[in-house]
Amino acid sequence: MSEDAAAKRRARQTVTNLILALVASLGIMLAIVLIVPRDDTNRIQPVDYKSIAADAQSSSGKQVVAPELPAGWWANSARWSEKPADGVQNWYTGFVGPKNQYIGLTQAFAINPTWLAFQVKDAVKTGTQAIDAYTWDIYEAQMPSSPPKTKDYMMVLNYNTSDVAIIYGVAKPQDFVEIAKAIQTKLMERVSK
Repeated sequence: MSEDAAAKRRARQTVTNLILALVASLGIMLAIVLIVPRDDTNRIQPVDYKSIAADAQSSSGKQVVAPELPAGWWANSARWSEKPADGVQNWYTGFVGPKNQYIGLTQAFAINPTWLAFQVKDAVKTGTQAIDAYTWDIYEAQMPSSPPKTKDYMMVLNYNTSDVAIIYGVAKPQDFVEIAKAIQTKLMERVSK
């Protein structure tokens, strides 16, 4: 074997060894990916928003709304803000639907026009939605985001002189109507008591 042929053989062997090492590395990586268990469960756990609402209602004396949710919906967050920086007591609940829709509910007490204007900033009133005995104002973002942001679409209900319920999120209009009906049902329970 000549020196030239031996050099060519060594050069080919280096490329072959490199390819074999690459295949072995990919095989080991694939085995690790298949063997290592993964937890694909939802990291955000449902919260018992009704008991949190009951606690908030008993401590504040306010009628805190905890609506009955449509099938497949659940609450991922609930909190009562008794002494917020803006001075308006409020109740917040976040609802998640069966197709990962999101609708947030903010119920505020003894609001002022500035507080409401701040909540609907960057949105304009585009219409109303009559649902049973109530009429909700619809606000939409002047420049909708892509993907949509949670306050690109909002429905606002002034259900007495100084209290308001606002729902907003990323869901279809019929989902908003269902949640609005559930809220109204709770508000009507308050009136009938």
